[in-house]
Amino acid sequence: MPQHKSAEKRMRQNEKRRKHNKSQKSRVRSKISKLESIEDPAEAREMLNEVKSELDRLAGKGLIHKNKAANKKSALEKHVDQLENE
Repeated sequence: MPQHKSAEKRMRQNEKRRKHNKSQKSRVRSKISKLESIEDPAEAREMLNEVKSELDRLAGKGLIHKNKAANKKSALEKHVDQLENE
């Protein structure tokens, strides 16, 4: 356990940030799975822009690696393009 007041505060801050970061990641994962289940190409394209924005935001804040965000965006683009070509 912390021996100093500043260490106690740091623990509280870390826990608060951990919960916030976890919820941010979870929200984006939910949006990604929703996008992957959409069958309508127009709706999927609209949702794709929203998801790409969220991924960029997470990568910018360091919650996920920028290359992971880029790979995920690329895979989702391919998925939506495939819907449009069917």
